[in-house]
Amino acid sequence: MTETAPPRHFIQRRIEEDLARNTYQGKVLTRFPPEPNGYLHIGHVKAICLSFSMADQYNGQCILRFDDTNPIKEEQEYVDAIQEDVHWLGFQWCQLTYTSDQFERLYQLAIELIKQGLAYVCSLSADEIRHYRGTLEQPGTDSPFRNRTIDENLDLFSRMQQGEFTEGQHVLRAKIDMTAGNINLRDPVIYRILHAHHHRTGDRWHIYPMYDFSHGLTDALEGITHSLCTLEFQDHRPLYDWFNQQLLPEPLPQQIEFSRLNITHTVMSKRKLKLLVDEQHVAGWNDPRMPTISGLRRRGFTAAALRKFCNMIGISKSDSIIDMSVLEECVRTDLNETADRAMCVIDPIKVTITNYPADQTEQLTAPNHPQQTERGQRELPFTRELYIERNDFMEDPPSKFHRLKPGGEVKLRYAYVIKCIDVIKNQAGDIVELRCEYDPDTLGKKPEGRKVKGIIHWVSATQHHAATVRTYDRLFQVENPTASDDWQATLNDLNPKSLQVHHNCYVEPALKQAQNEQRFQFERLGYFVVDRYDSSAEHLIFNRIVALRDTWQK
Repeated sequence: MTETAPPRHFIQRRIEEDLARNTYQGKVLTRFPPEPNGYLHIGHVKAICLSFSMADQYNGQCILRFDDTNPIKEEQEYVDAIQEDVHWLGFQWCQLTYTSDQFERLYQLAIELIKQGLAYVCSLSADEIRHYRGTLEQPGTDSPFRNRTIDENLDLFSRMQQGEFTEGQHVLRAKIDMTAGNINLRDPVIYRILHAHHHRTGDRWHIYPMYDFSHGLTDALEGITHSLCTLEFQDHRPLYDWFNQQLLPEPLPQQIEFSRLNITHTVMSKRKLKLLVDEQHVAGWNDPRMPTISGLRRRGFTAAALRKFCNMIGISKSDSIIDMSVLEECVRTDLNETADRAMCVIDPIKVTITNYPADQTEQLTAPNHPQQTERGQRELPFTRELYIERNDFMEDPPSKFHRLKPGGEVKLRYAYVIKCIDVIKNQAGDIVELRCEYDPDTLGKKPEGRKVKGIIHWVSATQHHAATVRTYDRLFQVENPTASDDWQATLNDLNPKSLQVHHNCYVEPALKQAQNEQRFQFERLGYFVVDRYDSSAEHLIFNRIVALRDTWQK
């Protein structure tokens, strides 16, 4: 039976139609154009994957362009972080560009609009411009400065650039249609005065272009064929086309919109993410609870899993919210194949095997990956004193409890069957030690004449490596924390248990050599990664990536 190829989405069909018509002489050139005013998040991953994959699929190329038109909010730190994120995701741009590369050309194109009588210097305040623009039900009103002469506009615009005026004193507006049903076409502002130092051009410019003016023109100047962006720019597409059609020759780039990626239990607004960082609700942009790419990477999510997730959810024109569990399942699927196994005890309780020689150490072996023998084995030191998880013992358990209990037996993973014969408590009544006996004939085989259902993990109490383990959960307790515009209400939905730090954990000694960002499946506990910033050879710190199964609904 022949497998049916998945249906092509609308962007693929559009590109294929253009290739068939030879619209761009057989060329496909896309771009990913982030503004360097913050760190990229999971929503950007979809846009990155789409822009780069479309270029790759049709033997084209993709440009990484920084939309650096607002020097007040942009920093080199963000430029560097964005490049690192895109590289980490597995993509390589054909060219690194900046909108500021085109500042002189954009300035000249604005002058050309003025000469054509299609732009004018407006001296209304921002509030007055908003008032004159009208509403969805009412048409706008012409600015009293709309009929300035071309010479007057050229003179004022030149003096704006020379720094003669204060911020907000004048703006340059396109002259389109103040009665248009699309408010974006009601004489939009295309240049504003900003006396701000730019991270690349320094103090050369006192005016900076607005996004709607610079974006489409820069696409055209760079030779972009298909400009892929999210649905919030759909109403801006007439502006995108209008500026290009007035000022540049065909063939012109096409803006094509797709639905943005939204995920439950988090916020995707750069402004809100910045507030979380600035108000110290999280420990920075790369906090593993953040939906930023750097945060997801630090959490231990793999680039392959993120790419698979974006491919799985597909491309459409309908906005939706994807449950976080879908992303986590992509991560589990990837790590199940790629992560070595290991044992870790997070909440230890001591076990003494009374019939095991006190001075003996047995080097047992365990596979690094049970389904991939080529990955080899590791040694597990077995000693008289061990640690097991505290919740793997119950003094008065329910009937279906298959772990350790007084008089009960359990199998130690890769080792022996042990039986609890005594429980030691301190003066407060807390259990501090379990005394057990082992069956020496059960190494690698089942005990004869009795059934032992439970298998638990363990670590030697005398040969181990100390570690700190951080477990993470949803950052917000509600599915859609962005439903409210009230920031304090949003903060009230923060999950107080989104981070729990476990000190005095123990891992098997083989993990002493673990490298930063190395991922493991801690058997029975979940998938974990060595923290790329805080961990050291002297003291390992592991972040839990995901549990072995989805437990959020429970």
